[in-house]
Amino acid sequence: MTTTAPAEAAVGETPSGAARPRPGRRPGRIRRIGLPYLLLLPALLLELLVHLVPMVIGIVMSFKELTQFYIRDWGAAPWSGLDNYKVSVDLDAPVGEALLHSFLVTVAFTLLSVGLCWLIGTAAAVYLQDTFRGRGLLRALFLIPYALPVYAAVITWVFMFQHDNGLVNHVLHDQLHLTEKPSFWLIGDNSFWALLTVSVWKGWPFAFLIVMAGLQNIPGELYEAAALDGAGMWQQIRRITLPSLRPVNQVLLLVLFLWTFNDFNTPYVLFGKSAPEAADLISVHIYQASFVTWNFGTGSAMSVLLLLFLLVVTGVYLLLTSRGRKPADA
Repeated sequence: MTTTAPAEAAVGETPSGAARPRPGRRPGRIRRIGLPYLLLLPALLLELLVHLVPMVIGIVMSFKELTQFYIRDWGAAPWSGLDNYKVSVDLDAPVGEALLHSFLVTVAFTLLSVGLCWLIGTAAAVYLQDTFRGRGLLRALFLIPYALPVYAAVITWVFMFQHDNGLVNHVLHDQLHLTEKPSFWLIGDNSFWALLTVSVWKGWPFAFLIVMAGLQNIPGELYEAAALDGAGMWQQIRRITLPSLRPVNQVLLLVLFLWTFNDFNTPYVLFGKSAPEAADLISVHIYQASFVTWNFGTGSAMSVLLLLFLLVVTGVYLLLTSRGRKPADA
């Protein structure tokens, strides 16, 4: 009896003891799960400092009467409520009328630039899908405008657009005789086309790179089967290439739109602080309203309005494109 009871007790305790989790297992699992978030913490803090904090400060400034008299202590500027927004959207006043003109110029410029960048980039990517001698060299040459620093590239275009000794007038007027006299490209109505030229030259290699990457995921058997069925090149592009690239193009067009609509470096380097009326993009217009007229409250209100517009456009675009993907996914 004395020897059986401990044995039975030991046998009874064995299954329950084996089922118990080992001590220290759960804390180790928590540490493994929390490690990625811990590694992301420095990047999140930098993102907070670089983007979110200035954004919040800009929103607060838009509700203040912040002029050159309060630069030393902008926190002491009196609150103006929605006055800065009312001035910005008052189309009968000079400030609102100028902002509307700048907005319309920016919309026209963005649509043309994004459309041309996508068209040229897609055509170049489709052309370079075939294997031929020198294809790698052409790919490298096509990416040069995208790889160059913006300031160096735009300053080069400034010299090319010079009236007296610029390369553009030399080719168009002196060699090709397409114009009666040398044109002014950095002032007047031609400034819009000069800005569009630089923007497309600088942006289409990005579209080319993204579309070329998307083309790698299209099986070659689809083109071979289409060729056997008698489909020509244009039918293959319309029936195979463009539908297959639809998810890539949806993201590409949105990114190009946001980059182009917010572009400040190109017009600022090309024209300086005061852009011509024909090329008065909204980014430069807000800069002038803030740092040239020293009315930071109105400039901040314009920036917030621009942010709201881009958020609405992005939301509507994502909603429409997501609805378009549901039938295909189903």
